[in-house]
Amino acid sequence: MLDVERLEEGLREQTAGFARAATGGDPQAIVPTCPEWPLRVLVGHIGQAHRWTAELLRKGEPVSVPDPWQAEPGAPEGWEEWLRAGAEDLLDALRESGADMEMWTFLGPRPALFWLRRMLADTAVHHYDAAATTGAVFEIAGDLALDVVDEGMEMLVAPGAEQLKPDLVELRGRGERLGVRPRSGDGWVLIRTPEGLRCERGPVPAEADVVVSGAAADLMLVCSRRLPLGDARVEITGDRALMEHWLARMAF
Repeated sequence: MLDVERLEEGLREQTAGFARAATGGDPQAIVPTCPEWPLRVLVGHIGQAHRWTAELLRKGEPVSVPDPWQAEPGAPEGWEEWLRAGAEDLLDALRESGADMEMWTFLGPRPALFWLRRMLADTAVHHYDAAATTGAVFEIAGDLALDVVDEGMEMLVAPGAEQLKPDLVELRGRGERLGVRPRSGDGWVLIRTPEGLRCERGPVPAEADVVVSGAAADLMLVCSRRLPLGDARVEITGDRALMEHWLARMAF
């Protein structure tokens, strides 16, 4: 996991990238990767989510989840400043609480840092959604993209994850191994056991049942179901149907 300073920097980077991608777009344009939302609602969701998280961190307990359709991001020319202010509010709240302070999360008590990683992941994936809507270039540093994947893997195997996301029960198995292999550094191996998923960080073995390989950003997009497995930027070896089955059930 990245240190607090890099995660804070990463949230600023991805919020700024999201704002650049969204600004100038048609507020009513349908987001192709979130077709239930127009661009204005996507922008509202991110700014609203950052502010909701700030409130949660300050209270240390659950607060009502807001409706993104009710968010008021203002006129498009003000989106960048509104989004930046929301991210800074979140970071201020984290400094007030302390990154190690244990508090409520939907997976049980966790350090407050959980929420910074969760919001970085959400912002990064929706940055791609905004870029896909407006035709902007999507960029994310490799270390941030890998942390988004790592955070997602940790949630998949966390105690209580199956109660939160019942589809995960269908990922139980008989020892099948699914690998995610970045071009540099260690990857992840998900092991489907009768009791549930396990995740191991390290080299991906050649004998894994299926492996997806690619650049960090592209693996992030595959794992968040934004990039199809048939895209030339990633390589699939092994049981492709097994990977499709996994991806259809894993995203939070």
